[in-house]
Amino acid sequence: MAGYDNRDGFIWMDGKLVDWRDANVHILTHAMHYASAVFEGERCYGGKIFKSREHSERLRKSGELLDMPLPFSVDVIEAAKEAVLKANNLTDAYVRAIAWRGVGEDMGVAAKRNPIRLAVACWTWGSYYGDAKFKGAKLDIAKWKRPSPETIPHAAKAAGLYMICTMSKHAAEAKGCSDAMMFDYRGYVAEATGANIFFVKDGEVHTPKPDCILNGITRQTVVQMLKDMQIKVHERHIEARELEGFEQCWLTGTAAEVTPVGQIGDYNFEVGDLTKRVATQYEALVRA
Repeated sequence: MAGYDNRDGFIWMDGKLVDWRDANVHILTHAMHYASAVFEGERCYGGKIFKSREHSERLRKSGELLDMPLPFSVDVIEAAKEAVLKANNLTDAYVRAIAWRGVGEDMGVAAKRNPIRLAVACWTWGSYYGDAKFKGAKLDIAKWKRPSPETIPHAAKAAGLYMICTMSKHAAEAKGCSDAMMFDYRGYVAEATGANIFFVKDGEVHTPKPDCILNGITRQTVVQMLKDMQIKVHERHIEARELEGFEQCWLTGTAAEVTPVGQIGDYNFEVGDLTKRVATQYEALVRA
């Protein structure tokens, strides 16, 4: 497949559809220099984006948390997503909406006079972790930790917060792993580089309390699914020493969906019945 800069199709930018190859920004765009950007990733099946409006609402909330109020309403964002899917003739796709501070009168840390822009793209994208969706992903343990909520707006899905995630995933891939699990600033289990994490022990589920990580929309969906299944869910701080006692593990995220984990560092997990059941029910839910 061609690189992401050289494809046929259309991308919605600031109210109009433009040719894919012409969807460019100036080199002095503020977001390129200071990471002033927020984004969403969404899955579309059968022409319907799962929890689309929740994603659009979170995009606007992320902008507010970065002192970057978006001049685009939820309805405008929703219409943009519909338009770009239609223009590209896609019903099953990954949708990426991104808002950023563009180029303008300011070129420094402050950028109040620069316009806030919005783009929406979509493309076909298979399983985020490849065949790990069936046999279980292999995860490294990252050396970088998720920061304290006193240092970052952790509830925002912001581009700049992924820097250590990129570094951690590169290190993991160099070791033959699919991803890396990160601890938080206190040493508790946090998440993978782009997905939340769940564990199973004695028929009950344990997942990190999202007090310094993004409380993912897929995470929230799966927690509710488990409760509806009468499965006990513990949202709590998980210590590193507990990893050896867990029997199953999976990741959740819009791109990852529900992906089983077979190994984290030296710890092994089975792709068990509950993991398979959650993955199957989630796939049915997003396609309903």
